Amino acid sequence: MTYRILTPQEAACYINNGDGVGISGFTLSGTPKAVLPEVAKRAEEAHAAGKPFKINLYSGASTGDTIDGMLTRAKALNFRAPFISNPTVRGAINEKEITYTDLHLSLMAQDLRYGYLGKVDVAILEAIDITPDGKVYLTTAGGIGQTVANLADRIIIERNTYHHTMGLHDVYEPKDPPYRTEIPIYKASDRIGKPYVQVDPKKVVGIVEVYQPNEQVVFKELDPVTRKIGENVVGFILNDIRRGVIPASGLPIQSGIGNVANAVLKALEDSSEIPPLDLYSEVLQDSVIDLMEAGRVRAGSTCSLSLSQECLQHVYDNLDFFRDKLVLRPSEISNHPEIIRRLGLIAMNTAIEVDLYGCVNSSHVCGTRLMNGIGGSGDFARNAYVSIFMCPSTQKGGAISSIVPMVTHADHTEHDVRVVVTEWGVADLRGKGPDERAKLLIENCAHPEYRNMLWDYLKIAKKGHVSHNVAAALSMHATFEREGDMRNTDWSKLV
Repeated sequence: MTYRILTPQEAACYINNGDGVGISGFTLSGTPKAVLPEVAKRAEEAHAAGKPFKINLYSGASTGDTIDGMLTRAKALNFRAPFISNPTVRGAINEKEITYTDLHLSLMAQDLRYGYLGKVDVAILEAIDITPDGKVYLTTAGGIGQTVANLADRIIIERNTYHHTMGLHDVYEPKDPPYRTEIPIYKASDRIGKPYVQVDPKKVVGIVEVYQPNEQVVFKELDPVTRKIGENVVGFILNDIRRGVIPASGLPIQSGIGNVANAVLKALEDSSEIPPLDLYSEVLQDSVIDLMEAGRVRAGSTCSLSLSQECLQHVYDNLDFFRDKLVLRPSEISNHPEIIRRLGLIAMNTAIEVDLYGCVNSSHVCGTRLMNGIGGSGDFARNAYVSIFMCPSTQKGGAISSIVPMVTHADHTEHDVRVVVTEWGVADLRGKGPDERAKLLIENCAHPEYRNMLWDYLKIAKKGHVSHNVAAALSMHATFEREGDMRNTDWSKLV
């Protein structure tokens, strides 16, 4: 089949007010780059003429300013799922200008197929190429490409010749109940699917030619706090290996994205006692490529190559080395609970705050303001061999304690959080009752400036299986919102 070549403007005309639009990609990697900015312009023109124009946008995870930012500024978004990181769309969601559903990333493709989220009218896939019989070779991320292509009435291909990752993808879509069977992945390097997304050629309305790298996210340099967190995590893993809790051969690791995750990976690289490991994760950062070349990571299974341009080019230049070490999967598979539990992952994710009994808030500031969303942390936390949550003990120059009596938004309950790590130490909560958990979190993880305050809270708490003072449980947050510093909390006013 011969496909039409479209300009971005022509392709945008296939997207109309009220459409559900599903896109490829995961984080800033592998997302379309040319068509949706033109959709934003169409929305602006429609609004100027007094006409409605909004779409529902479905993705694998967050996107960048080219999608979420531009569409938000154009007032072109009605609904968004499952995860965001762009500050513009975050602000609009918090102002209730956009309806947002926060989902476990493993559920996004499934919920679309089940019909929970509405119709997918158009799919936009960023690809290296498409064959006449509809084989679409994606670029740097898996995401939900196969699912939205199956569901959509119309498909637009952005052929981005900047990329050449052919051969890295392993595209597999599980059947839905009652026909679902085992997903046969038994080690990180296993391949069970196809290296391409199969689409119906008749649904492809055209190809948009693109030559453009992924948007880039810039991480801060590691500082003493993040470095110490990384060292504490590695120390914990080493101790579990020495005790025989973790096998001497090691277990696959999952690491989130960001500075704290980078610090952990750096500490793993520096520790000769940690055996070479596999990575089974939703994202893969520059530090993992370094670990592969150093022989510290044997194989990396991921949904997204979230790499700097320089590092990605290095991978492209050395594909013969990386081809049998990297596997790019759909997010439904990279985050699937069945596989996470089977492989026995050491899962490491970031918390915003942790309460005295181990409940974790990873998505909302002071209980109301969305940060990014739960992402994949819940997929991994509940099903991992050991689930580790990491965070600095304070924020805002010490004005906020990350260890609090009660979290203002519970993403992960005490049932799923096994280990908490800050720069001050490690709280191993496995097999501990509530009182023991509180003691470990205060003594090992809280900042020294807040330890006495937290002990004093427990003195005014009503005793039970879990001890709390309902009237005072959120007072540290209330003090911060009122005075800008949790350290000003006075329990005596609440007794």
